[in-house]
Amino acid sequence: MASHNQISNTIWNVANLLRGQWKNYEYQDVILPLTVLKRLDAALEPTKQKVLERFNELDGKVSDLRILRRVSGYDFYNKSPFTFKKLLEDPSNIARNLRKYIDGFSDNVKDIFAKFNFDEQLERLEGSNILYRVIQEFNLIELHPDKVPNHEIGQAFEDLIRRFAEQSNETAGEHYTPRDVVRLMTALIFSGEEKELSRPGIVKTLYDPACGTGGMLTVGKDYLRTHFNKNANIFLYGQELNSATYAICKADMLLKGENIDHIKGGEKEHDKASTLSNDQHFDKKFDYIISNPPYDVEWKIDKTAVDNEYARGKEGRFGAGLPRISDGQFLFIQHAISKFKPQSEGGSDAVIITNGSPLFTGDAGQGESEIRRWIMEKDYLEAIIALPDQLFFNTGIPTYIWVFTNRKSDDRKNKIQLIDARNRKTQLRKNLGSKRYEISDLQGQEILSNYTEFKESKNVKIFDSTEFGYRAVTIQRPLRLKFEITKEVIEKLKKNQLFLKDNLIDTITQLLNKLIGKKYMSRTSLLEALTQKSIKVPNKLLNILVKEIGEHDDEAEICTDKTGKQEPDNELKDVERVPLKENIYEYFDREVKPYVPDAWIDETIKDDKDGKIGKIGYEIPFTRYFYKYVPPRDPEEIQKEINNLEKEIKELMEQT
Repeated sequence: MASHNQISNTIWNVANLLRGQWKNYEYQDVILPLTVLKRLDAALEPTKQKVLERFNELDGKVSDLRILRRVSGYDFYNKSPFTFKKLLEDPSNIARNLRKYIDGFSDNVKDIFAKFNFDEQLERLEGSNILYRVIQEFNLIELHPDKVPNHEIGQAFEDLIRRFAEQSNETAGEHYTPRDVVRLMTALIFSGEEKELSRPGIVKTLYDPACGTGGMLTVGKDYLRTHFNKNANIFLYGQELNSATYAICKADMLLKGENIDHIKGGEKEHDKASTLSNDQHFDKKFDYIISNPPYDVEWKIDKTAVDNEYARGKEGRFGAGLPRISDGQFLFIQHAISKFKPQSEGGSDAVIITNGSPLFTGDAGQGESEIRRWIMEKDYLEAIIALPDQLFFNTGIPTYIWVFTNRKSDDRKNKIQLIDARNRKTQLRKNLGSKRYEISDLQGQEILSNYTEFKESKNVKIFDSTEFGYRAVTIQRPLRLKFEITKEVIEKLKKNQLFLKDNLIDTITQLLNKLIGKKYMSRTSLLEALTQKSIKVPNKLLNILVKEIGEHDDEAEICTDKTGKQEPDNELKDVERVPLKENIYEYFDREVKPYVPDAWIDETIKDDKDGKIGKIGYEIPFTRYFYKYVPPRDPEEIQKEINNLEKEIKELMEQT
């Protein structure tokens, strides 16, 4: 039995025929649909003759040919006389016959090739006179389901997509999640469900809002049936934007006997409406949600629809807040949580992969922080697991698995578990793109045990959810200004557009020339000096003059308003993050007052939701909790190494 690597390597060789006439990133437009076609052809081969015989019996007598599905043994069929092998028997008409062959499939397969936009590639292949050679090469590849199991062809598809992504510089992590990561995610999402999932006749749903080729869904189903209940009924649902990956997902689901009507999407390039703006499962909730949404991908094209959802508040999917336009990860997270069943119906769980930015981007009151706040206050977040770097095929950046639920056990309520699994990795014998490491089965089991045991260790920390919350309290300091009148100051003022605009520069210059060499440590004293002169300046311009001349000085007199209240110095304004568990005044007296005695808390800046002083924010500084101090090396040891290296270099130079 060929491995998925052998299959993808063999298929990849077809690219040699395309070189020079197709750009590298266009190879997939030819290779992927033909791989799907060859796979479907191989699956139908044993029943081909029976299907044709039955079709000839029914042709012209019935309009509904779904009965042919029973004969083929799959949820699809082909009523044309052609197969991949027969296409080669008529080289002169191979393009025409290939079109007839594809048109002979049931509608659900024809839709797949429409999503591939394969007819355009067929015209190019025909015009380049290489179609026969390409079909000839594909006929050498064995893809029969009896000889190449579904999981192997699925991995081969995804390996090909990884290679194509590398050729076209696709966005990091957009299409493909390594199987070792998927296995860990499925283990996490089903943990604790052993009793429930083992029940006879159990029915569950699994959903991926950015399903790619469907690998997470099918691996999830296989895991459940292998570990808990081989007869479990688990229905797979997904949505995918990219037409090519959608088509592959649909083809794979067809071969596995899944209901392909549950897989939605595959929009055309000119009408890209993702799950965020066009939820094609809007009327459904799910038992389990698993996903690896794209990282750092802007959602500008979805903005109008997303804004409308946000305006609906808690009735919409994105009522908690909107992240920055350049990164939609938190929108996918909110969408996943919106798909939770209510607790009265059993509740739901979700595992979602992100990069590091959802942990900390956004200050208090901003979109990302507000979304984290909503997640924590609703007690949806159960755990975050830091994965090893260089684990994915087209990105080496750090990634995290978030575990969400609305049915926490009593011991986990209002608790969040952080698991540091960054060192749980095994180096590959050969790098696959950016992927240098994998999580072995044993290492995956260790991570799962950390999660299920729910005990603190050097790699596991457990916190109250309020640990990650703070109040951003604004600290003000008084405005203290000194004023020195010099020729340089006057020259600077001459360039001020406000004075030039009102033709007052000569007046101002005349006034200040009389004060050259003077120094004032009080704004009041300066204003008195200016207003006592015979030259009159409007109050508006006096204030501008004071602002332009004044400089901060800790020894200067504090500036006050008309009521005698201290004025704040906006240049010295600071924000203190006070942990939610602490009293802000006690924190201020301990952490601020001893160092800046004249500071005070700005009590006018309050949180929009609870009305208390300071805006509430949430962030998860994951790495800080697992930081390990490494003392610097001994300077003498470093110098010794340098001396030895210099000696080696000198000896090498002398030898040459």
